[in-house]
Amino acid sequence: MGDNHEHIPLSRRDFLQKATLGMGALSLASLAGPSLFGGVPIQRGPHFVPRAKRIIYMNMIGAPSQVDLFDYKPLLQKRHGENLPSGILGDRIPATSATQATLPMVRSLEQFRQRGDSGMWMSDLLPYMSQVADELCMINSVYTESVQHGPGQIFTHTGSEIPGRPTMGSWVSYGLGSMNDNLPNFIVLMTKGNEGGFSSLYSSGFLPSEYEGVPFRSGKDPVLFLTNPPGVTDDLRRSQLDGLKKMQEAGMDHWNDPEFKAKMAQYEMAFRMQASVPEVMNVDDEPDYIYEMYGEDSKKPGTYAANCLLARRLAERDVRYIQLYHGGWDHHGNLPVQLRRRCKEVDQATAALIMDLKQRGMLEDTLIIWGGEFGRTCFSQGQLTEDNFGRDHHAEAFTVLMAGGGVKAGFTYGATDEFGYHIVENPVHVHDLNATILNILGLDHEKLTYKYQGRRFRLTDVHGHVVKDILA
Repeated sequence: MGDNHEHIPLSRRDFLQKATLGMGALSLASLAGPSLFGGVPIQRGPHFVPRAKRIIYMNMIGAPSQVDLFDYKPLLQKRHGENLPSGILGDRIPATSATQATLPMVRSLEQFRQRGDSGMWMSDLLPYMSQVADELCMINSVYTESVQHGPGQIFTHTGSEIPGRPTMGSWVSYGLGSMNDNLPNFIVLMTKGNEGGFSSLYSSGFLPSEYEGVPFRSGKDPVLFLTNPPGVTDDLRRSQLDGLKKMQEAGMDHWNDPEFKAKMAQYEMAFRMQASVPEVMNVDDEPDYIYEMYGEDSKKPGTYAANCLLARRLAERDVRYIQLYHGGWDHHGNLPVQLRRRCKEVDQATAALIMDLKQRGMLEDTLIIWGGEFGRTCFSQGQLTEDNFGRDHHAEAFTVLMAGGGVKAGFTYGATDEFGYHIVENPVHVHDLNATILNILGLDHEKLTYKYQGRRFRLTDVHGHVVKDILA
């Protein structure tokens, strides 16, 4: 019998996909390579002088109650338990509350007080954040499109309720590039056991996958597939990469395809991360006063407090976009217990991060953002009892906090009606908010585009105005 099978040469792409380099080549596509998978290299950099160079976005998944935390309404205190007057609701009311016979108004869970020299109103539920009120820019007039969590979260991050578009961190990475060759440009941190976030919230969408957010987990392997497999030493890995580099260079010389260089940069990035990731994750060198500042939970990997501390360490190493997710804010019932629990988890560490950045001279070029996908109603969902109630979703008005580079400190912007239901002063749509965030980084939201399927897309779709009044 003769050898009559057809020989099919192994292509370069097939080789790279099948090669077992032990570093998760496919899953690390987001880590390097300016033209990976067909992405066209761009001239990176701001359109104008930026006010800040990095972002730490603290996303409270589930929608914190602004009327219990930030948007003080004395009328609710006075009329607690009374039915919401007819005509207030308007056209949009969540289906979960639409069938209620009555909609009893509910006062804030704890007392509000004016804080700091600015006199900013904040609840006693946030004693630590109240101490940094003069660093905050409080926007009480944010509104959005969707009143449901999934679409609302996706809209907050991508400007669309439908999954598939790039998130803000990806747009920022695409537009500005990296400030650190040894760490990903867009890093995601989730509270262990209370994550709340999902992959569509840090996806690169139709942008090249090199711009996707890279989740860092607590534990021995913060990045999956980064650690060498058993029996593979660093010297052996280096030797493998050197051999692969020669093959890539030969391919580049023959085909003049920049993807060869991009692939090699990807592998080299992963190799460097084997040293840089353990270093940044090792917080043993932090002094005791830092743990005292961030709270006892900061010693427990995977907690919100530990992630805040890690966010500061990543910011020190010039990671461009750091996203924190902390879930559990969806309080349709049992709000008195659950809201107190969530506030206790985030209050001290959030304030500590702001003050820690300030004492290091980093707050002036770091933009902090704190908020959820929408807010909560001024009336009770379900029965209002003496010690229990819930609040439904509310997309018409909610609060987002900002601090740091680019925004006015100790400044409250926008206002709602006396019920906290409708915006009556300076409305800020999510598109406006996102346009403003890009502006702070030196990016024009109308110019930061990417052509896909014949159309030029952007984070703010065809909407958005920069809110100049909040800019420092």
